[in-house]
Amino acid sequence: MKSISKEELEQAAALVHRAMLPTAAYAWPLLADAVGAEVWVKHENHTPTGAFKVRGGLVYLDRLKRERPRVKGIVSATRGNHGQSLAFAARAAGLPCSIFVPHGNSVEKNAAMRAFGADLRIQGQDFDEAKHHAAGLAQEMEYEFVPSYHRDLVTGVGTYALELFTAQSDLDAVYVPIGLGSGISGLIAARDALNLKTEIVGVVSEHADAYALSFEAGRPVATNSALTFADGMAVRTPDPDAVAVVCAGAARILRVSEIEIADAMRLYYTATHSIAEGAGAAPLAGLLQERSKMQGKKAGVILCGQNIDREWFATILDGGTPAVK
Repeated sequence: MKSISKEELEQAAALVHRAMLPTAAYAWPLLADAVGAEVWVKHENHTPTGAFKVRGGLVYLDRLKRERPRVKGIVSATRGNHGQSLAFAARAAGLPCSIFVPHGNSVEKNAAMRAFGADLRIQGQDFDEAKHHAAGLAQEMEYEFVPSYHRDLVTGVGTYALELFTAQSDLDAVYVPIGLGSGISGLIAARDALNLKTEIVGVVSEHADAYALSFEAGRPVATNSALTFADGMAVRTPDPDAVAVVCAGAARILRVSEIEIADAMRLYYTATHSIAEGAGAAPLAGLLQERSKMQGKKAGVILCGQNIDREWFATILDGGTPAVK
């Protein structure tokens, strides 16, 4: 993927900020106590969709409408936040939007996508199977198929990193979850465009570690399953372009357990009274795993989303860990 310039990020930020305000970044003292480091939380849970991906959807749809004003509609696959992003942006652009999700997907994310105007279709047993069905409908309906990883999406998502690094340019490391890779790619793009030295640390579930395996191998490596309650990271097949960006720009990729993710969600709630979904809490879980390495340093964590079903969140607040079959 061609590198993204500071000017492109600034143009994307101007577009994004017409639809939403920049999100806050706060240093929470109870998180500092828990980690032994200064911890800045980038609150992407405070976007109009409750997750960071809305930024990418806005930039993608803006380019699409300019280049193809007669486009009939869009279709994509998601576990939730990407779909909300596209539905939000498509409604603003006046385009039909069909979204495919797998069976067993988050009930509340499904409801949110419908509320934003998506034609929601449930097909397949996981994200990769849902994606196959979405591609079929795109061909049948002559809709634009929107992938989960694309330069426009990365540029849009990179605006959160531009906001964070503009406010806090001296972070030693930033921890970010990896689903299909737009979040970490946006961070790397902004870090590089601003000529900063910050380490970018990716975090995956130990049960969905395709990107960790790919980083270690230096090439895309798929897995047979991705059974994690952190559905934003439940990916079996990594994107080759994303793998290239991560291999070139990330310092390391950490694997965290389901219990570590649940612990981080509870800590977010008690230390900041913020709701984090599994993927949103994974960066904090990664930072806690590396607390000895980060003692006395300045860390950033991306709270990338808050969209977790009430039943699962109740289980977590009660001290448990949701089971995924």
